[in-house]
Amino acid sequence: MWKLTKIAAVAVGLAAAMSASAGEVEVLHYWTSGGEAKSVAELKKIMQAKGHTWRDFAVAGGGGDSAMTVLKSRVISGNPPSAAQTKGPAIQEWASEGVLANMDTLAKAEKWDELLPKVVADVMKYKGAYVAAPVNVHRVNWMWGSSEALKKAGVAAMPKTWDEFFAAADKLKAAGLVPVAHGGQNWQDFTTFESVVLGVGGPKFYQDALVKLDDKAINSDTMKKSLETFRRIKSYTDPGAPGRDWNLATAMLIQGKAGFQLMGDWAKGEFLAANKVPGKDFLCAAAPGTTTSYTFNVDSFILFKLKDAAAQKAQSDLASSIMSTEFQEVFNLNKGSIPVRAGQKMDKFDDCAKASAKDFVDTAKSGSLLPSVAHGMAIAPATEGAIKDVVSQFWNDDKVSVADAMKKIATAAKTK
Repeated sequence: MWKLTKIAAVAVGLAAAMSASAGEVEVLHYWTSGGEAKSVAELKKIMQAKGHTWRDFAVAGGGGDSAMTVLKSRVISGNPPSAAQTKGPAIQEWASEGVLANMDTLAKAEKWDELLPKVVADVMKYKGAYVAAPVNVHRVNWMWGSSEALKKAGVAAMPKTWDEFFAAADKLKAAGLVPVAHGGQNWQDFTTFESVVLGVGGPKFYQDALVKLDDKAINSDTMKKSLETFRRIKSYTDPGAPGRDWNLATAMLIQGKAGFQLMGDWAKGEFLAANKVPGKDFLCAAAPGTTTSYTFNVDSFILFKLKDAAAQKAQSDLASSIMSTEFQEVFNLNKGSIPVRAGQKMDKFDDCAKASAKDFVDTAKSGSLLPSVAHGMAIAPATEGAIKDVVSQFWNDDKVSVADAMKKIATAAKTK
């Protein structure tokens, strides 16, 4: 990652003009769309009720380099925001620069270690101390089904194995429907790929091959079978898939034109926005072979070291509010995800969310709660990008053999 000492403080003038006033909390986030913006407004309301001033540092479109450049410049000039939306190994990269605040006093007082599964808590820590606050949990290894399409094709239930999946896909094809709705970005390809690896190989193989990047696992027969299964899924997508956004793929299920989509639980938000009812209009199930495993994507905020005592108090209140039952409920009802803290009441949530919450707890105990590689939770960003490129190349080009893909994944895994 960048080193603070090596980056010119380009925006020092800008930073000075934006210095935080007492009791003010400034938050960099990417939540600018409907339900997400509504959720942030709730957090702002909670903070204002505690007597603090909220300053929005919103960046549309999931951030990008320009947002990071401004953020880095702000940090270099000694004037960081209170918090910034960041996740996965990027949290440790920021922390290694020595710019994040140690939130252990608050975390101990509020028993975060008891409220969070260890595998999630560890992502929020650097050298054993909390430096970030988690907001939610998205389950990535979901498969969605269109009730209308499945009924038309004579598919009685959501498939639990890949053999059942391909049998159902054949029926959908025979009925003139698109068996698998898919889009065209590399993260969509990898969302499918990691669910296949998990379904074919199980949680230990997933850890070895995709998280530990073990050479033996990458070059194994299990990886070979995973890639063969992945390629077979591709044959059930439609010609319009390349370049399609994920939500337009979900729309194909909503319209009854496609049978299945392998996608995280943000897809549920699309169904609900279209007034579709889970269990009636659409179905949710873990991807084939992954019923007892759970790949997670956790949104979080890193918390920067601040000099002003009132700003530190506001920052602590922000972290406390993020972890509060009140915010966890309202945010996740809007986002389609589930609360990250244990013991949260789920009575207002739909059946898919309730199933997700139960599986989150169960897999945390069984050791099959796993970080999503596709969504930046597991490996360094440069390595992740290199492996995603290989997997997408394999998905998009039938000339790339399984053996070649395995060699290329092994090489990409060494990218630093």
